[in-house]
Amino acid sequence: MQKRNYSRELEETLGTLRAREDAGEGRKRLLLHVCCAPCSSYVLEYLREYFDVTVYYYNPNITEATEYEKRLQEEQRLIQEYNNQVERGAFEGMHSTARAGRIDFLPAPYDPERYLEEVRGLENCREGGSRCEVCFRLRLSRTAEAARNGGYDFFTTSLTISPLKNAPLLNEIGEEQGRLWGVPFLPSDFKKKDGYKRSIELSGMFSLYRQNYCGCVFSRREAAERQDKAMRDA
Repeated sequence: MQKRNYSRELEETLGTLRAREDAGEGRKRLLLHVCCAPCSSYVLEYLREYFDVTVYYYNPNITEATEYEKRLQEEQRLIQEYNNQVERGAFEGMHSTARAGRIDFLPAPYDPERYLEEVRGLENCREGGSRCEVCFRLRLSRTAEAARNGGYDFFTTSLTISPLKNAPLLNEIGEEQGRLWGVPFLPSDFKKKDGYKRSIELSGMFSLYRQNYCGCVFSRREAAERQDKAMRDA
């Protein structure tokens, strides 16, 4: 079976939507699950050209409340920066045009207990394994449900921008949840076409807080182990 090119599929979908919008059909609404400001920076810059975007912040995997709040506030600050650009019509240093729209924000309840319950028994899995698959499904299921309840035309996630995340798996789970909840999942592999590189540039431009682990206590432990090993080997 031929390997799917999710980046190309996204471009084709966006091209179709742009043509329909220009023909007078109106702009579609997208619910975008985001994990943090750095990862969402390029995704928002890109997708606000094509959709009325609402950011959905559902990340129960961030198991420390202080870390959760810090990332939440950074996401809100980034959105405000982008909305200020739209209001001023000024996009210096941005890959944006007058088509760029305002971004709305929809926070979800913070429930790390739900995450810990879902991954019970998988605590010692390595990053990228079965525990992460359970986490992806939890977050995308909740996003799809919110998209259906809010009447959105599509939903997707910023998670595919990370080189450490399994984009085919995320797309598979997203499409699965889209079928279950009756909302199309927008295919993506946002790290392609220099998307990840652009997210690094935007993180510097906006001085965004960057972290060296995904969010859960288990990924934090792995990050600390990697750092300790690097220091011993230096």
